[in-house]
Amino acid sequence: MALMSSIESAAKYDDEQRQILLKIAARSIAHGLEHGAPLKVDPADYPEPLRTLRATFVTLEMAGNLRGCIGVLEAFRPLVNDVAHNAFAAAFEDPRFPRLRPAELARLDLHISILSPAEPLACVSEADLLRQIRPGIDGLILQDRGHRGTFLPSVWEQLPNPVDFLEHLKRKAGLPGGYWSDSLRVLRYTSESFGGKI
Repeated sequence: MALMSSIESAAKYDDEQRQILLKIAARSIAHGLEHGAPLKVDPADYPEPLRTLRATFVTLEMAGNLRGCIGVLEAFRPLVNDVAHNAFAAAFEDPRFPRLRPAELARLDLHISILSPAEPLACVSEADLLRQIRPGIDGLILQDRGHRGTFLPSVWEQLPNPVDFLEHLKRKAGLPGGYWSDSLRVLRYTSESFGGKI
């Protein structure tokens, strides 16, 4: 039997588990408004799949516009804790936005992305990389000489052309357009994403 890559074997979460995670994120943001800190969550109170070490991003939108997005690329804490922490950080610590105000809470749309482990892509040129990436499926991480940036798979909705996706990601990572280097490291991952109103 062929081995599945970690990208293809990423865990799936049922509707009940997704709802639990969305509620944790919403409660952590509400807790942050009241106490200035993320909600403390005990993984032992939750089903086993929600206690596994997973990396997540939490994205906040208001009227279809980004209002905050924070996450991690490598799993190092239980899923429920990662969601609680990143939801708080997206609301109050994203340097691109002011801290969330109480009046904004009811207008937020909340999105959680649970990432698969990232896998390196062996590519010898930009054309080779463009042949390998899967639009609408892959999230990408670019790293080179102290620069690093990522786009979640959901970014394909705004940038469906692979050339545009890659160019914008280079700029996000602080690299010039058209940049290529033999030391450039590219990794890809998938995500399971879901969301709802707070």
